[in-house]
Amino acid sequence: MISAQDSLQRYLFQLPPAFDIGAVFFFAVTGAVVAVKRGYDLVGLFAMSLISGLGGALIRDGIFLQNGPPALTRDWRYLAAVLAGAGVGWILGLRLERFQRVIALIDAVGLGAYGVFGTCLSLAAGLSYPAAVLVGVVNASGGGLLRDLITREEPLLLKPGQLYVLASMMGCIVFILLVLHTPLSTAHAAWAAIGLTFTFRVLAIAYNWRTRPVTEWRRRRAAPPGAEPPPGDDKN
Repeated sequence: MISAQDSLQRYLFQLPPAFDIGAVFFFAVTGAVVAVKRGYDLVGLFAMSLISGLGGALIRDGIFLQNGPPALTRDWRYLAAVLAGAGVGWILGLRLERFQRVIALIDAVGLGAYGVFGTCLSLAAGLSYPAAVLVGVVNASGGGLLRDLITREEPLLLKPGQLYVLASMMGCIVFILLVLHTPLSTAHAAWAAIGLTFTFRVLAIAYNWRTRPVTEWRRRRAAPPGAEPPPGDDKN
């Protein structure tokens, strides 16, 4: 029988503090840009930055793990990064949209890192493997989901588009498989899974790999042999 302490040590993996705080800052900037686009006031600006920067971690700690106070309340640097991101987003505003490629690359790194990190924390807390993958995916994409819901936008992760959530899910699953079935240490398995997620996400952007509406799959199955399938809606 594996004790809770042994489980914690087995799945122990921490993101470098500079990487973690930097990622929160970056995502907070993207939230601030959304607030500027919508003409929000300072309260709205901060709220969008907080949700985008730490929304996934809040869902992870507050709903799934419930391991005491959320991380953002135990380390002042998280809120400092949110405030700094809100300030940069406010000052630069829509000019940041010129750097979409850079933003997409940074986002791809964060997608893998937070997915794997959330999976590690979940396994250390004793969650099952499928549940740990779920928490990892939520940790990676929860901020964007909350942002869309609060701004009354249909969440992008629910609609057909470039592979995003699936990339995070793949990284979380690969991490678990590497820990269970290879001699790699937890840290090496984590970085390998993060690298794979990043690569897969970048390829999805470069080659426009996309999901399809479920209705299109049904139409294809129902179509007679040789018939051309109707075009799908590729809008994200």
